[in-house]
Parts: sequence; C-alpha cells; structure tokens
Amino acid sequence: MVYITSSSNPTIKEIKSLYRRKERWEKKSFLVEGIKIVEECIENNYPLSNIIFSEGLYTIRGGESLWEKIKDCGQLIKVSDKLYKEISDTENPQGVMAIARFKPNYIEEIDHIENPFLLLLDQVQDPGNMGTIIRTADAFGINGIIITEGCVDVYNPKVVRATMGSIFRVPTYHHSHGVEIIEKLKKKNISIFSTSLEGDKFIQNVNFNQPSLLIIGNESKGVSQYLEVLADSLIKIPMVGEAESLNVAIASSIIMYESMRQRIQ
Repeated sequence: MVYITSSSNPTIKEIKSLYRRKERWEKKSFLVEGIKIVEECIENNYPLSNIIFSEGLYTIRGGESLWEKIKDCGQLIKVSDKLYKEISDTENPQGVMAIARFKPNYIEEIDHIENPFLLLLDQVQDPGNMGTIIRTADAFGINGIIITEGCVDVYNPKVVRATMGSIFRVPTYHHSHGVEIIEKLKKKNISIFSTSLEGDKFIQNVNFNQPSLLIIGNESKGVSQYLEVLADSLIKIPMVGEAESLNVAIASSIIMYESMRQRIQ
C-alpha cells in the first residue's frame, strides 16, 4: 500500500487528468468512483491499475465489506479525506475510486453472435441518458452499443456512475461515421430500424427476432436525416396521451424491452 499526501504526486495528477476526454482516450483509462461500482468492477474482473481510498471509506455503508475485498490488492493507494475530496467530483464522496483500463472493441466481434441486436447512438449528449441506455441494454440482453461522433463519452465519470456497473458488461463500439458502420452492417444482413415520430410501424408490429440494429437519436433533434434514410424501417412507440415524445433513454428502454420480449418467446 502507498500513502499519498501531496496533490502534486504524479498519480494524483493522473487522476485529475482523467476528467478530460482527450486524456482518457490517450491513456485508455477512466475513473470508477463509489463503493458499488468499484465492487462491480472487481467482480467483473475488469482491469484496474490503482484503487484509491481514504479513511472515509470505513464510515460508509458497505465500505467495510469492500475493504475486505481490496485490502490485499497490490495497487492500493491511501489518501487523506481532504485530498480525496480534492480529486473526487461527487457531492458526497464514498472514499473509494479506481483507475480502470479499457481496450477498444471492434464491430467484427459481433460476427460470432447468433441473431445479434445492437444499438447505434446518434449524438446522445446527456451523461444520464447515456448511462441509463447502457444500464438498460445490460438488463435486456442487448449485444452491443455503437457510439458515433457527437455522443457524450461513455467513460465520462457521470456516465460511468449512471451505468451502475453495466459499463463493464455491455460492449461499446466507437465509430466516427454512422453511415459507414450502417452500410457495413447491412452487408452482414442486419436489419436497420430507426426511431422516428413519422414512423409507419409501431414497435409491437416490427420483427425484432432477427439480426437487428436500432438507431437512437439526439435528445432534441432525433435521428439525423442522413442516418434515417439508411433505415429499412422507421418505427415508433404507440402513445395514447398528449405527450408528443419521450425522453431518449425511456424511449430506447421501451424498444429494448419489446425486442427482448419477442426474442424470449
């Protein structure tokens, strides 16, 4: 175990740098903060370089249980409560965070999946929405999520917390150009569906029990027109109330549930 007291320590500087997207991708590292999500990281055997904790960990519910799991870890770093608060971006720090390492996934990996169901996110920018979509994808057995240019970074600390650990289980694929990846998937005989208020099919009338890609659009603008025109079908959720639309995370959750319902029957 290493004890750090100075904010000028190289490890502390690395932690602070990981709040910036550019640094995360250059170092292929991101921050995992909080008892539950650090626990999930360990249980999923996700690669960690360091676990940082303070005395405050022992006072939080679940903290002692986590301590028993990490106390023999060779990468432990202890800091003062004051220094921990300096490096944390949460309002009520739980006294534990970790530096996790990631490797980019490649879309070719889906070739071995029988009857895949994938999401493609088009300019989804809110961290809470992104985290909820990833968490829901985990719950409903989605095989992967394609993140295109203009989306919030999935390794943003707020996104990571919102996933509640699902970030370690749902593969994400990063591609700058949505058009290119859609055309590639079409060649693999994957059906392309796009959400749209102008959709001509309700989701319960769509056959999701086939290799499928669902395009989910921006919170306010929806799916970009240049992606929408590539879809085989424009689909929508039936609504009987007066609301014109749903939050993007809620809408995608409903469609993911419908895809699961069809596939498990």
